[in-house]
Amino acid sequence: MEALVESFVRDGFVKLTIGSREQGEAAQALLWKQIGLSPDEPEGWREPVVWAADMTGYGPFGELVRSPELAAGLDAVCGKGGWQPRGAAGNIPIRFPRRPPADDRGWHLDANVSRPDGSWGVTVRSTTLLVLMLFSEVGESDAPTRVRAGSQRDSFGALDERQVYDHISAGGLVDAASKDRPVALATGSPGDAYLVHPLTVHAAQEHLGERPRFMAQMPFMLTEPLDPAADTPLARALR
Repeated sequence: MEALVESFVRDGFVKLTIGSREQGEAAQALLWKQIGLSPDEPEGWREPVVWAADMTGYGPFGELVRSPELAAGLDAVCGKGGWQPRGAAGNIPIRFPRRPPADDRGWHLDANVSRPDGSWGVTVRSTTLLVLMLFSEVGESDAPTRVRAGSQRDSFGALDERQVYDHISAGGLVDAASKDRPVALATGSPGDAYLVHPLTVHAAQEHLGERPRFMAQMPFMLTEPLDPAADTPLARALR
């Protein structure tokens, strides 16, 4: 676990195996049913991205979201008691191959704090940690999420700690600040997950493979807003 923590502190993300391939593929099968398409009928794959969701934590979704391996990883990077459990995987973008790509591939940070009016913004003092959960095989050509390794420190330098930014303006600032960072790809197999620091700059990309990519992107709420001065891996990753 020490190596996992140090990798997270250095790069701003870390990969875990949180369940079995069978669990991940069972979740994928449920998503095919939800969107009304078939893995054996590619003529029906007409859109570059189709959104699905798990809001109930049913079956394999709940098993993966509540897995002991995921909990241990979250404990390690957030501190024990530093995160709030969730029961469902939430929103799941399914990316289809060989389609004109969606215009959603800019470098950005996910919204990580709720404003008083109910909208969400981006701040250094994040209230969330991003988890990417794979339900399909994701190779280098299968639209893996791109991650700028170490970019959480660039975001920390580019954003005013006292301010809450809108998604677009924050994205412009952190994109420029992190442009020279090496790019890693969130590849893996069903049952894998990535813990991603809330200030790590990342982006979608065009699908150049053959099979659709199934991946949930979910925020885990922190029990306290991120304090850059704290002695936790989340805070140390900024220094």
